[in-house]
Amino acid sequence: MRTHFCGLIDAALIGQTVTLCGWADVARNMGQIVFIDLRDHEGIVQIVAEPADEEGNAAMLAMAEKVGYEDCLRVTGTVRHRQSVNDRIRTGQVEVVATGIELLNKAEPLPFHHHENPGEDIRLKYRYLDLRSPEMQRKLRTRTRLVSALRHYLDARGFQDIETPILTKATPEGARDFLVPARMHPGEFYALPQSPQLFKQILMMAGFDRYYQIARCFRDEALRADRQLEFTQLDMEFAWVAERDVQDLTEDMVRHVFREVVGEELAAPFPRMSWAEAMRRYGSDKPDLRIALELVDVADAVKDCEFAVFTGAANDPHGRVAALRIPGGASLSRKQIDEYAAHAAKFGAKGLAYAKIDETGAVNSPVAKFFAEGRFQALLAQVGAQNGDIVFFGAGAYNKVSDFMGAVRLKAGKDFNLVADGWAPLWVTDFPMFEWDEEAGRYVALHHPFTAPAVDSIDDLRANARSAVSRGYDMVLNGNEIGGGSIRIHSSQMQSAVFDLLGIGADEQRAKFGFLLDALKYGAPPHGGIAFGIDRIAALMAGCESIRDVIAFPKTTGAQCLMTDAPSPIADAQLAEVHVQVRTKD
Repeated sequence: MRTHFCGLIDAALIGQTVTLCGWADVARNMGQIVFIDLRDHEGIVQIVAEPADEEGNAAMLAMAEKVGYEDCLRVTGTVRHRQSVNDRIRTGQVEVVATGIELLNKAEPLPFHHHENPGEDIRLKYRYLDLRSPEMQRKLRTRTRLVSALRHYLDARGFQDIETPILTKATPEGARDFLVPARMHPGEFYALPQSPQLFKQILMMAGFDRYYQIARCFRDEALRADRQLEFTQLDMEFAWVAERDVQDLTEDMVRHVFREVVGEELAAPFPRMSWAEAMRRYGSDKPDLRIALELVDVADAVKDCEFAVFTGAANDPHGRVAALRIPGGASLSRKQIDEYAAHAAKFGAKGLAYAKIDETGAVNSPVAKFFAEGRFQALLAQVGAQNGDIVFFGAGAYNKVSDFMGAVRLKAGKDFNLVADGWAPLWVTDFPMFEWDEEAGRYVALHHPFTAPAVDSIDDLRANARSAVSRGYDMVLNGNEIGGGSIRIHSSQMQSAVFDLLGIGADEQRAKFGFLLDALKYGAPPHGGIAFGIDRIAALMAGCESIRDVIAFPKTTGAQCLMTDAPSPIADAQLAEVHVQVRTKD
């Protein structure tokens, strides 16, 4: 139907006849001349319909005058120099003088215009219209180039692209499974994979050495800007490796794809930081290093004051008192300070103490009165506070304080324009092996239960479970975890011991993981891997705040597809076929 793409018409085609297909982005009727911006996936070119002596040309001009927004057209014409150059578009040096315009499909009035800023719900309901916009086309093409660059890199280095099952066994990996009833096995269910984790480990035991897959994964968990119920990851596994083998190759891979896809050079090598240091300095296991602000531990300076919130945490071996200095923060009003306290409360804070130092050096703080003369000034000096600054203080359990003070740090960085330009990659290593879940009364795995501990023996792990460090690692970019992995357990005995510590008894181990424990007995090699979030990396490359903008058909934060109205009820007859009965809520 066409000879060329709209966005690729250039000066080399001047004088030639071309046939184009696309949508009418803008139509301007100037009386005797009609200008139409014709758009396809490659871009926009200006079409000119102007009067001539021929009767057919008059009919064509009449057709052009009726063209409306998003009408689907086929245009034939001659390329010529454009008198009024438009440097904002790739085709701005030329235009196409129409000799024929065919209306392929008339568009009814649209629910929104691409040049407007409709709400996200409207965009998602009419996603097929939203995706036509040049901006969404750019974002999705960025994602395509990313995946292509990853494949080329890995194919050239001997990795095998191997598909793993979508219908698999339900196993605990930290989030809820999506379950699929098995029609031929009444009362039994498949699960959609949260990741290909166990299958890729089995592939290493099967001798494939280097595996990758662009894998679809599913987790029935709460949605937010960087999470979806279904998502895509680059899944990788290596045999006969230690941590640096995995990290060095994948770091080079990430530098390569950023260079290829967006023309950006990332640091070489990436800086490295332990989990403990990241939490201490930044209050996050995925710190945004573009923000120079750091937390300062001040427990020693407040343990003898008369403010019980500070002293309780300062004298608790599992507590923390941390301070955050914000340059220029004394400009904050009381209402704005309360907004920071409310923000911290979302992350577990029960309060947020502060001290404002005005331009004269005078201190305004509700907690200063609880300190002996000169001690509060010494505390502010320890934090490095200057005239015009504000200092926020957080006190409580160590991890909780780290979380909410880390959130305050990020908010301050954005509010005070303290986020530097560019890219700040980082490896975070030496994660804790376990976290203690107070409600469940047991340990939970910080990464997943197949991560190897950095201990010499099972006895060491059992004796020091609370403080044990794992062989896990994350790649972080601009405050986003874009990849996470670990060296895996390759001993059946160690894997069983880790399951025990996680409260998974022998019978449950056999029922859920018997195949893995058996495979580990038959010469399983040391192995490790990593998975990268394709959606998150694509969003960063495209400059998006949400991964929804780089996913063709995402779900809302309410876990719905507004375009198809999913999820939706299923007829009783269809439920009966899979032996499922729905219980209504009381």
